[in-house]
Amino acid sequence: MSLFERIISMNEKLSLVGLGYVGMPIAVAFSKKVKVIGYDLNEKKIELYRSGIDPTNEVGSEAIKNCSVEFTADETKLREAKFHIVAVPTPVNDDHTPDLAPVEGASRILGRNLTKGSIVVYESTVYPGVTEEVCVPILEQESGLKCGVDFKIGYSPERINPGDKVHRLETITKIVSGMDEETLDEIAKTYELVVEAGVHRAPSIKVAEAAKVIENSQRDINIAFMNELSIIFNKMGIDTKSVLEAAGTKWNFLKFSPGLVGGHCIGVDPYYLTYKAEMIGYHSQVILAGRRINDDMGKYVAENCVKNLIKAERPIKNAKVAILGFTFKENCPDTRNSKVFDIVKELREYGIEPIVADPQADAAEAKRLYEIDFVDMSDIKNMDAVVLAVAHTQFAALTVADLDKMYGEGRKVLVDVKGILDRDEYENAGYLYWRL
Repeated sequence: MSLFERIISMNEKLSLVGLGYVGMPIAVAFSKKVKVIGYDLNEKKIELYRSGIDPTNEVGSEAIKNCSVEFTADETKLREAKFHIVAVPTPVNDDHTPDLAPVEGASRILGRNLTKGSIVVYESTVYPGVTEEVCVPILEQESGLKCGVDFKIGYSPERINPGDKVHRLETITKIVSGMDEETLDEIAKTYELVVEAGVHRAPSIKVAEAAKVIENSQRDINIAFMNELSIIFNKMGIDTKSVLEAAGTKWNFLKFSPGLVGGHCIGVDPYYLTYKAEMIGYHSQVILAGRRINDDMGKYVAENCVKNLIKAERPIKNAKVAILGFTFKENCPDTRNSKVFDIVKELREYGIEPIVADPQADAAEAKRLYEIDFVDMSDIKNMDAVVLAVAHTQFAALTVADLDKMYGEGRKVLVDVKGILDRDEYENAGYLYWRL
């Protein structure tokens, strides 16, 4: 009987190592079909899950309360599972080099508890070669087992889109790969249990790793192009959004828009690819150029906020500025690698200490990572400028009357980073309105 057959007959368990935005939806989905152990070394997070609370908002507290996942912070419980999925973050260091510490740490934990006959599948975004060249030696060293003989490995890149209720684990085609045909078949069949859209069998682990890293690099480059156009058109006094709407009427025009590119995917993955390219002697030109543009956009937004304050004849030092939104993307509580913080830092360079409000964000995380304390929306009064930085649904619903209450005397400066409000409406109401 194959491992897949033993899993679906409930004779073997599946484990998830890492229960964040990626791991949790996978654990919950699989728990509807098979026995699942959900492991995370963060005991506080495990307590939340056991209490039926979803801090990520990805699957919802109700789904967690009603699922059959066995949540644990005890790594020895992993010995009860034979099919392991590793879904830990892969960030970058301050110098933009890959930080493989989480995936290496997870490999050590799993290696210590790996049993013969297991399959290990990595979902973390990495550069081609990490699974076989970095993770496998750790698994072998910690377990004393031999890869290909005692256990098998595969790679299936995550495609979870935080905050997106349409494109879910079940509805996005899943790339799967394995070290050999037999392993690939087991991995493909296992994922087919939960992925209604089906799987794409990649010919090798390296192909699957490369596919993941270029998906986000492509998006990053396209947004960088839009950001560069925005800078050019701004200098020309042309509204970028209007240009993109006009160009978007052509059937094959790619509909991207300018914005801040943060988070733990699009703003990170290109650096994994360029790092590997440099290891083999190639210095990226297009990818890194796009990264430089996108990494500077927070500073650019802040500079334009200051320029508009000058136009509005407001004193710059100690100007009262409110920033609405702090997460890396809309309708999602995640603040990791948020480029909104770049706006905060740059405004501080001008002697402005902005206040920040974000009813959707994880306030404890923002405090820990950035030393930022959020204010309530109702506390935003007497402002000189408001920066609408994130397109949360509740911000898009703001009216002129709502925003009027946030300002003091004088000309009102409004920086609408994502262009979610009606430019004409605000300009007719006397606002100094600016957007990317």
